[in-house]
Amino acid sequence: MADYILAAWFLIIGIHLILFILFFSGGYLKFPYLLGYEIIFPFIHGPMLYLYVLCVTGRNPGMKIWLLNGIPVLMIGLLLSQLLLLSPWDRLAAYQSGNNGYKLLSKVIKYLMILSGIVYVALSLFAVRKYTEGISSQYSNTEKMNLNWLYYLIAGIALIWIAVIIKNDILIFSIVVLFIVVAAYFGISRVGILNIPALPDREDPKELDNEVVKYQKNSPGDEAIQSIYRKLVYKMTQEKLYKDPELNLNTIAQLLDVHPNTLSQVINSVEHKNFYDYINRQRIEEFKRTVVLPENQKYTILSLAFECGFNSKTSFNRNFKKYMNCSPSEFLKNQSIHME
Repeated sequence: MADYILAAWFLIIGIHLILFILFFSGGYLKFPYLLGYEIIFPFIHGPMLYLYVLCVTGRNPGMKIWLLNGIPVLMIGLLLSQLLLLSPWDRLAAYQSGNNGYKLLSKVIKYLMILSGIVYVALSLFAVRKYTEGISSQYSNTEKMNLNWLYYLIAGIALIWIAVIIKNDILIFSIVVLFIVVAAYFGISRVGILNIPALPDREDPKELDNEVVKYQKNSPGDEAIQSIYRKLVYKMTQEKLYKDPELNLNTIAQLLDVHPNTLSQVINSVEHKNFYDYINRQRIEEFKRTVVLPENQKYTILSLAFECGFNSKTSFNRNFKKYMNCSPSEFLKNQSIHME
């Protein structure tokens, strides 16, 4: 679905660019038949961005979401209906005369366009952030699920709206072209990132909401929380579950015979961390224990990091610096350990 939306969006952008060139090159003087329709297109890009983000983050929008996001476009069409129903030459005359009615309409459209841009950029950012928080509460390694590149696309749209506000036509055209190139690159090259299992319990949003409400109302008491936490610590200490790079919340919940929501609540309340931070802290501690052992001096830093459960150098370095306030090499230097 994400690919179909991206393809449709590129087609819409292409048509919009043709109208854009036609309008600003003065071609509309010879061909006024499309005059006025270019105003509708800026209101389509925001919904397309948001719907694309929803699909990429695994929440395929239903018919209700499609219809809701189509309402702003429909409203603009109705607002312009009086102008668009005029003959092409009458529309051209209204545009060239710059009468008060047309000026007022143009001003209203401009502010609505800016509002649409702000709203949909904010909605898209919120959707990506929600996805990021969701995978951090479910998975211990999120490198393959990282969708930070979506922020580039959202930033690109934001830059286009800024260019629209300052009315720089060349800048608008240049940013749009660059945006298409970037969107095409990430949309195609990052497609593998999307081939991951869906987040648990996310197939039915209503069912998920009911589960959340249920577990909020039936929150385990302090004694139950401590009991589950002791079992968790025992499993981590004795079986070193964190060494599994594919470890996720559901796996541990099944081992402890508790609901994933309950286990997540236990980790949050006792450790004051989400699942991702909790597991990676365990991995860092394991690395610190093993790296100082003489028999491990023959290995590389990265090989030991992988042994501890990390699945990439980037993830290891980022988490190590986050918890230790120094890089792995700096830590080893302080310990008088020389490794590659």
